Amino acid sequence: MNRVNLAIIGGGLVGASLALALQAGAKARGWRILLIEPFAPGDSFQPSYDARSSALSFGTRQIYDQLGLWHGIERRAEPIRQIQVSDRGRFGATRLDAQEEGVPALGYVVENAWLGQCLWQGLDSEVVSWRCPAEVKALQPIAGGYRLQLDDDTHVECDLAILADGGRSGLREQLGIHVRRIPYEQSALIANITPGQAHRGQAFERFTEQGPMALLPLPENRCALVWTRQGMDARRLADLDERAFLGELQEAFGYRLGALRQVGARHLYPLALVEAQEQVRPHLVVLGNAAHSLHPIAGQGFNLSLRDVQALAEALLAGPQQPGDLATLQAYRERQRLDQALTIGFSDQVTRLFGTAQPLLAGGRNLGLLGLDLLPPAKRWFARQAMGLGTRADLRGQA
Repeated sequence: MNRVNLAIIGGGLVGASLALALQAGAKARGWRILLIEPFAPGDSFQPSYDARSSALSFGTRQIYDQLGLWHGIERRAEPIRQIQVSDRGRFGATRLDAQEEGVPALGYVVENAWLGQCLWQGLDSEVVSWRCPAEVKALQPIAGGYRLQLDDDTHVECDLAILADGGRSGLREQLGIHVRRIPYEQSALIANITPGQAHRGQAFERFTEQGPMALLPLPENRCALVWTRQGMDARRLADLDERAFLGELQEAFGYRLGALRQVGARHLYPLALVEAQEQVRPHLVVLGNAAHSLHPIAGQGFNLSLRDVQALAEALLAGPQQPGDLATLQAYRERQRLDQALTIGFSDQVTRLFGTAQPLLAGGRNLGLLGLDLLPPAKRWFARQAMGLGTRADLRGQA
């Protein structure tokens, strides 16, 4: 029977980031960390036109800088130098600019495979060990921790179990942790696009009567598309041939980047706001998408999870020698409660406001976008939220 101090269930971007945030302090304390992940990371990065990507806020860059990882990540990180926000068929528009905000970039877009490769390569094998491919089939509370049953019928005991196995966590359900789930009755169509003109680090948030869309800059002059549509309409768009799809996208987006030339593989994801009703128990933390899944259009989900990671690591390393103490975990939860509430609320309200076709709300939205350009304090507040700097006092003053 193996015993470790911390078992991180889910070795994806959130789980691996937590291991990295802990490993220096864990080494000093003599802690052993185990990462359990069903999908083995590749031995090397393989560029792909269709690679999925994540939008990293400027606040996330600061966290990875503190961990000594940003130098590697930025080799394939496309800076977002401007964000153009517009409302189709109306005059309302605003533009956020990195230079005006005094930062090198408002955020960055990074392929998930590259980010994962950088995280995995940064792990210290003297502190962090892998069980991969492996899956936890059951979690059982025991005195002073949890017993994990793996899919090969082996068992691991730990002082603290971290549940970071994604938004559809079966273990969360098995433990009786209830979730608040609010369907958006929409799906996100995700694909990579090649525009006719250079994107020059511009990101676009475009709001239409059928739903919001985002086009984010990627390396090799590609753009990552997130197009939100009603379920059946999203399926129809996903099934169109390339020429017809690009035609509909061009009509909705316009010609800000010239004629759209190529679209890669299209993927559909049903959308809902999901929040776990419990994020901590004695010897247990729920983290990442298992704790909260947000609408992707505002680009806040992973960035909020990384702030959770940083706060949890700091709480554990300031706590007792044996991790899992409930008072320490509750202190972490209290520290992040406001950040989570504000970020989830911001993401949800932006999604609902900019996804409606109701004339009164659409008119108010149009005036709001005009007002952002006329009221610099309001525009700066909006920019700080988008940059992941508006909800955490420890990050606010660093830009």
